[in-house]
Amino acid sequence: MAKPKRLGYWLYLVPGGLLFLLVIGAPLVGTIYLSLTKWSGVGDPTFIGFDNYTRLFQDEVFWTSFKNTVAMIVAMVVVPTLAGLVLAAVLFDVIGRRFKPRTVNALRAAFYLPQVLPVVVAGIVWGWILRPDGAFNGLLDAIGLGALRHDWLGDPDTALPAVMGVMIWVQIGYPVVVFMAALQRVDPELYEAAEVDGANWWHRFRAITLAQIRPETFVVALTCTIAALKVFGPVFALTRGGPENATNVPSYFAYYTFFKKLQVGYGSAISTVLTLIIIVVAVVFIWAQYRSERQDREV
Repeated sequence: MAKPKRLGYWLYLVPGGLLFLLVIGAPLVGTIYLSLTKWSGVGDPTFIGFDNYTRLFQDEVFWTSFKNTVAMIVAMVVVPTLAGLVLAAVLFDVIGRRFKPRTVNALRAAFYLPQVLPVVVAGIVWGWILRPDGAFNGLLDAIGLGALRHDWLGDPDTALPAVMGVMIWVQIGYPVVVFMAALQRVDPELYEAAEVDGANWWHRFRAITLAQIRPETFVVALTCTIAALKVFGPVFALTRGGPENATNVPSYFAYYTFFKKLQVGYGSAISTVLTLIIIVVAVVFIWAQYRSERQDREV
């Protein structure tokens, strides 16, 4: 009887597996094949082997785009995760004790609001704010700092930091919500006992909060890293990868090469390399999480 039961469980995976093959598997195989060809999108592709990959690894724009991706990881993973941890702990352990739950819920919703907005809409609004005659420069004039007026998105030296600032604003609500949900399962008596023993907020945060929500920290870091590696919408809406490739990222580089320059094979090679990097990153994170959980069980 055990074998038929196990077979019955596996049957429930068939629809999802077929959908995965149709939506993910087939396009991925097609992209890999096109990456081995030279094709403009019209006529028949010409098979050229690994020439696109050879060209790719010698392309300065490609390496610039990945250097910019490191900056996106800082803006979308490192800063939001660290700030989200602190904000969630403050909302749960400080504000939650002194104010009504409605106050905490309102603040949490406020932090999460940028995640609800369509990315392109948020990018367009921030583009208006940061343009030379926009609201940010107007604010600088109003507070007597008009000498700092700048074309924030039009200068190669400030375009990337400006986009990073927007991405921090967009991303920070996600870790806050996840960590707040994780803290709901932490026994409040742990905080009360630590407070009785004389532990201040920082000691409680370091000894209790970080230890209790470690699994969620891995999840946030992984999902945010993947989002940073394949970020496209904000760059498209704000800068189109410019000026002078200062904000170019692999996903936008692949899009521009594929649809604008009509170099379908080369654009597919960029997409394939990006996909492989994302897979490797995901495997590393999952392995690190598994190792951490196994060490906790052994202790």
